[in-house]
Amino acid sequence: MKTLILTSSMALVSGLMVYPVQAQDAGVKNLMTSSFQSIGIASVDRLDQDETQKACSQLKNGKPQIDSKLQSQIEKNNLKTVVYPADANYLGQWREGEKVAQSGKGSTWTDKSDDVNGGSCYNCHQMDKKEISYGNIGPSLYNYGKLRGTDEAVVKYTWAKLYNAKAFNACSAMPRFGHFKLLTENQLRDLMALLLDPQSPVNQ
Repeated sequence: MKTLILTSSMALVSGLMVYPVQAQDAGVKNLMTSSFQSIGIASVDRLDQDETQKACSQLKNGKPQIDSKLQSQIEKNNLKTVVYPADANYLGQWREGEKVAQSGKGSTWTDKSDDVNGGSCYNCHQMDKKEISYGNIGPSLYNYGKLRGTDEAVVKYTWAKLYNAKAFNACSAMPRFGHFKLLTENQLRDLMALLLDPQSPVNQ
């Protein structure tokens, strides 16, 4: 039940990718706006789409219909929103990052405004070879740092991907963790350590 609630919540925040509001279908939009209610911190303003979400909600046969020029522009616009650490400190504690990645809590109507969100990364990615249950919507992250290294380009790319995944894939289903302030800067640092620290179970 926890996973279902969080997945629904994150889908709304990340772009209404599961049940998108079709701009050309007033009936669907009316159904969505009349069915959802603001409860606690989960408010109906999540149905308000930005330009990225609107573009990716134009579907044909269940897939976004977006031309390469618009896709490129959307990705450039999203990349501009990425805020890198002012102190250039990208890595936190991988043990804390593991807690964030495995936590399915946050952004639902049962949460309080001061509750700490989790990343729910396990819903979409494999991260550790000892895991027996994980999602496959996204690629496996096992050995992420071991395979890619930790040079500046990799570190900055990884930060930007966590902060706003649509900077690299306009219609990505991955939540924009930093852009929408779903995770704090320290939580992002901890996730970075989970992915890149050689001692992390991700890289064993």
